[in-house]
Amino acid sequence: MSDNGCGFPAPGLQSFMFKPLATVGGFEFNKVMLLALLATLVIVAFFWAAFGKAKVVPGKVQMIGEAGYDFVRRGIVYETLGKREGEKYVPLMVSLFFFIWIMNVWSVIPLAQFPVSSVIAYPAVLAAIVYITWVVLTFKKHGFVGFLKNVTGYDKSLGAVLPLVMVIEFFSNLLVRPFTHAVRLFANMFAGHLMLVMFTVASWYLLNSWLVVGAGVSFVMTMAMICFELFVQAVQAYVFVLLACSYVQGALSEHH
Repeated sequence: MSDNGCGFPAPGLQSFMFKPLATVGGFEFNKVMLLALLATLVIVAFFWAAFGKAKVVPGKVQMIGEAGYDFVRRGIVYETLGKREGEKYVPLMVSLFFFIWIMNVWSVIPLAQFPVSSVIAYPAVLAAIVYITWVVLTFKKHGFVGFLKNVTGYDKSLGAVLPLVMVIEFFSNLLVRPFTHAVRLFANMFAGHLMLVMFTVASWYLLNSWLVVGAGVSFVMTMAMICFELFVQAVQAYVFVLLACSYVQGALSEHH
């Protein structure tokens, strides 16, 4: 019997907490870490199979690999940074896109059934990588004074409101930006997984009660949620990389 007294095991934070699979030297290794590691291995194995022995006339795996690589390179990086400036950042953006996407996709894979990005630590680390890249590029491109002008939106034409704008822009760029970059991905995956768990558990619960018709409705909703989540998972990877490219573009452009 659950705490609500009706026997329905309502999903909550417990759906995002896992016992350690192993402990080595005081370091606990759980399911989420395993899925993140598997995501890395899957991506490396796929691209190794696709491009390890690339051919002029590509096979099926190479064609899929090229399509995915070109989607990020041309559809995101080139569109945001341009071909000349963007080419050097393509490997980073392709890695981010596919790593995030595969981490998200685990939520609808049997046995895995958990999106790694719904644990805030993973989006936070990825956002930190983008943030550090942005800061370093801005310093390298503009120097210290130029960096301050870039992050504060320094513009003489603003007149008397310039100090206020500079303070707002400073906190927005240095504090709010990395936070929202990470939370946007985390929140969408967290909410999506919670909804999937709720409808899945509800289907099983209703199937074992007199509300069998309700179980059918809940099951249909579960299938609909899975389809919707597949879309959201790809969109979130796209948005994360698109924002990363826009930050890099801001670092390379002249201050406004």
